[in-house]
Amino acid sequence: MRTFFAILGLVMVFSFISPESSVTKKEKKFALNYMKQTRQRLLDDVKGLSENQLKWKPADSAWSIAECIEHITISEKNLLEMVKGSLAQPADPSKRSEIKNTDEGVIKILTNRSFKVKTQEPFKPTGQFGDAWKTLEVYKERRGNLIDYTKSSKEDLRNHYIDLPFGKIDTYQGLLFIAAHCERHTLQIEEVKSNPGFPK
Repeated sequence: MRTFFAILGLVMVFSFISPESSVTKKEKKFALNYMKQTRQRLLDDVKGLSENQLKWKPADSAWSIAECIEHITISEKNLLEMVKGSLAQPADPSKRSEIKNTDEGVIKILTNRSFKVKTQEPFKPTGQFGDAWKTLEVYKERRGNLIDYTKSSKEDLRNHYIDLPFGKIDTYQGLLFIAAHCERHTLQIEEVKSNPGFPK
């Protein structure tokens, strides 16, 4: 009987201990708050803009605000699929040492506008969702899907990985990457709005 209670006690203890590689409640809360904050910043920045303002470009080679919104919306889905794809591979704790960037570091890299990356073809805006307001509705749905996925995920997000130009990240950082990508292009929208030629 003593042995039974000893085993039961160990089971109860370990049921409350998360694996070293798992995402903590604090980390999940941080990711969810960041996703909500970046969504609100984007929505606030484009609220009340006219069609002329949404379509205005500071240069022929630059994106308009409407194109930034579409790029963010396309990326919400494509990047989440990238994260889910990495989870289809076996977990591999031995690769943890290859991750050089902290969670905050990943966000910092993405939101650094001096760091330029050429957009791949599937991520380029083409007007596929209609006008900017219809595109925003799709964005809100996709950001909602990201938030729901992050809330409900039971996956080992620390032992699956994604290889990016600036280094390997884990899949938790991949979720932060999506929100930071939105912030990156929201900053681009703010740059367009602050341009002296921006329509009044």
